[in-house]
Amino acid sequence: MFIYRQAASAVLLLGALASAARVLVDWNVGYVNLDRDGHSPRRAIGVNGAQPIPPVFATRGDTLVLTVHNSLDMSTSIHAHGLFQNGTNYMDGPAMVTQCGIPPGQSFTYEYEADHAGTFWLHGHDHHQNSDGLRTPLVVRERREPYHYDEEYLLSLEDWYPFEFAARLKDTLDPTKTFPPPASFPHALFNGHPTTPKLQFKPGKTYRIRIINMSTTEWFQFSLPGHQMHVIEADGEYSRPSAVDGLDMGPGQRYSVLVTAHPTDSHNYHYNATLYAGFVPRVEDKNPRYYQGLIEYREGSPIMPATEPKHFKWVNDVELCALSGNPPLPVDRQIELTVGGSLFTTGQIMDVINNITYAQPKIPSLYSAISLDAPLAMNETVYGPQTHAIVLQHLEYIELLVNSPNSLPHPMHLHGHAFQIIEYGPLGNNSEPVRRFSSEVNAPMQRDTIVIPVNSYVKLRFRADNPGVWLFHCHMDIHFGMGMALTFIEAPDVLRQRQRVPDSMLELCRAQGIRTEGNAAGNPGFDLTGLPTPPIRANRNVPALPPIDV
Repeated sequence: MFIYRQAASAVLLLGALASAARVLVDWNVGYVNLDRDGHSPRRAIGVNGAQPIPPVFATRGDTLVLTVHNSLDMSTSIHAHGLFQNGTNYMDGPAMVTQCGIPPGQSFTYEYEADHAGTFWLHGHDHHQNSDGLRTPLVVRERREPYHYDEEYLLSLEDWYPFEFAARLKDTLDPTKTFPPPASFPHALFNGHPTTPKLQFKPGKTYRIRIINMSTTEWFQFSLPGHQMHVIEADGEYSRPSAVDGLDMGPGQRYSVLVTAHPTDSHNYHYNATLYAGFVPRVEDKNPRYYQGLIEYREGSPIMPATEPKHFKWVNDVELCALSGNPPLPVDRQIELTVGGSLFTTGQIMDVINNITYAQPKIPSLYSAISLDAPLAMNETVYGPQTHAIVLQHLEYIELLVNSPNSLPHPMHLHGHAFQIIEYGPLGNNSEPVRRFSSEVNAPMQRDTIVIPVNSYVKLRFRADNPGVWLFHCHMDIHFGMGMALTFIEAPDVLRQRQRVPDSMLELCRAQGIRTEGNAAGNPGFDLTGLPTPPIRANRNVPALPPIDV
């Protein structure tokens, strides 16, 4: 049984009566053998000998205590995607950014303060293990939800490839092989299984459906023909209800929708889920792949034929209105970023942000920020050229102008923050009008993962109110692996005063011979001896990269 269903009334009662709890979860992360598409068994990553990994549930105010034992043959780490880790940056998870990975045979216990309610997920953040199955939903419920509903469903959507990620990335970066490598079209998984779960509706009841795109590369479209969806949450941020007919979700994105069942059980219905990559040619039965699930009112009732509304409305980030009512933030500094790809003198095509391709430093960037004296820690140079460090001042208001002048969309994820979506539009002389948040509503939506459309730009705003070291990266794992990432070093002067890395985390580094003090090379001052030489670009940006292994 893989349908995640909960009566809302029970959740609210428990939330009203119970005090904050410590939610204990134990994971033995190891290898399992899976055949998810019916003909391509392969090695994957599971927990406690099983796959899929059970979802994790908590209530706002709880502390999630996640103990991870590493039974892999490589290091591992876990990221709670969407939790801000305010005051606990060292628990954020990305390897060599905020911690050393957990070595094989060793254990580490994460403690997450669930101080933010919403729909999140846990996934591996070392060696791109997310792509090989180390991923599961994380739901943090409010003690008093702002919207009424009778029951809820949780639906995780995943793409599943026949090959392990390391092999796919190796082929992609091999200059002796054709670029891009031959496509290996994935199949879809639903709550970790290749078949769609049944949604059981009772006449007149209202349901909250939480949908998470936990894919490594591909998009999902989701709709419930014959029913009206109202979006009330995106990426853990509540919105005013917005009526839509369908969701279009990039990797890493999440939504909650409210759906009210019909007054009678005379008919059953289908829901639709489409796995696709819009940036490659259509291939019958491969791209897109269409899936249907059953909305069952009564066993045996006939299925109502699907009819699309005359004017089908997809969810649109910039048209959502934040329930918080917060006005657009002011701007102290605009940071312009251009994402894309470049050819390097090695013969490799790698991804870049502002012509820099990301590579890990020799010690976690957080440890550099905390161990170096304030003047040095405020200097971007000490974090190494390939971490693409950008230092932010404490409490300054940042506007990111992110340009994507290429033929692939990019779902960009910011750790440690949710950003306001201010504006997006086409690059160049295209006459299509710019889309902005509604000045009448004056409450732009916030989220932590946004899809930058092809040949377009977006403007995002956030306040640097969470001292720490935070990644900003593409959540298509193959692009992240190719270097589309940078590091925000936020208020290191304040960070040094407020946070201390637990000794148990430092021990993870020592066990692997990794230093825990100094600059990106583990040296004092500006001595970066020991860092690999940055790759040299062979030409200017490659704006129209062909599709990458989909």
